[in-house]
Amino acid sequence: MNKIIHDWFQRYFSDPQVINLVLVLTFGLFVILMFGHMLMPVILSMIIAYLLDGLVTWLQSFRIPRVVAVTIVSLLFIALIAALIVGLLPLLTDQLSQLLQELPAMIAKGQQELLRLPEKYPQLISHENINGVFAYIDANISVLGEYILTVSLHSVLGLIELLVYVVLVPFLVFFFLKDKEIIFQWLSSFLPEERGLTKRVWHEVNVQFANYIRGKIWEIVLVWSTTYITFFFIGLQYSMVLSLFVGLAVLIPYIGATVMFVPVALIAFFQWGLDLNLVYVLTAYAVIHAVDGNILAPLLLSEVVDIHPVATIVAILVFGGLWGFWGLVFAIPLATLLHSVHKAWTSSISRPVPVTIPATYEAAAGSPAPDTPAQAE
Repeated sequence: MNKIIHDWFQRYFSDPQVINLVLVLTFGLFVILMFGHMLMPVILSMIIAYLLDGLVTWLQSFRIPRVVAVTIVSLLFIALIAALIVGLLPLLTDQLSQLLQELPAMIAKGQQELLRLPEKYPQLISHENINGVFAYIDANISVLGEYILTVSLHSVLGLIELLVYVVLVPFLVFFFLKDKEIIFQWLSSFLPEERGLTKRVWHEVNVQFANYIRGKIWEIVLVWSTTYITFFFIGLQYSMVLSLFVGLAVLIPYIGATVMFVPVALIAFFQWGLDLNLVYVLTAYAVIHAVDGNILAPLLLSEVVDIHPVATIVAILVFGGLWGFWGLVFAIPLATLLHSVHKAWTSSISRPVPVTIPATYEAAAGSPAPDTPAQAE
């Protein structure tokens, strides 16, 4: 048994570069687990700077100094944030507050519609089933009220945190873009000298992350806008709020679309009941996600490593359990990181080691051994 463990360790951990890579990954995981919540503005700023760096590089291709390019990109980013806050946030807040105010009336209307089901479909649904549903709703209404009260009590703290993000994140993004090379050199000073494998993993992950994040941003925008236009023309209430969450749901493959089906169906049911418009909404929702899953996502993410659906679901469950919402959002990039590490690790193990034949062996085989070191070279 000891020999098996020794052989396994020698096979996978004999290369010093593998040890260096494991140490770097372990230290990064430790920092995220211990200080991730406190450093969330920094992490978010790094992600935004990572996305905007491509635009800075593009401006530099026109011989614009980096400081000027960074200033232009930062101002455009701030203008975009301001436009979203001024133009979009009031609409979302208004629809969300209206939804919370009309929620009791919607529940009452839904109960009336449910009471009609045993009369329309007596063979499928009985009054006992409906009474059981009502009992379940009544038991959970108090829990929902307590949750809404808790959210309202923490709204002031949430507003303060939002203001911190609005002020701090653009400031950090500017300096991350401006001093990118200085920061990289400073971080490299802490890394081991033998880091060829780490560089290879970083290069592959860098390409995969860039393609994934850009593709997901475009996917969110397209799904969000298409869903909003569709729901708006059908006449569904709260179309902006629903379409926003439908667009964000694409960050969580398979699970996000399934979860968002419930509120969309409930809002449509409370608005129209068992009407043809309900069928239109659910059909449109299914068509949008079918197009997204079979055409849009493969087209936008064609250069990203194809991860098996089972591995995707496992990554969502594991990272979501570890880090909650952010774990769900970054489950696929983290799974891509593990895939790249495994690929680079196994390729470094399977790479053949060059063998040097001693000069004495060549002489014994009939080839004259070199007389001087210069001839040996």
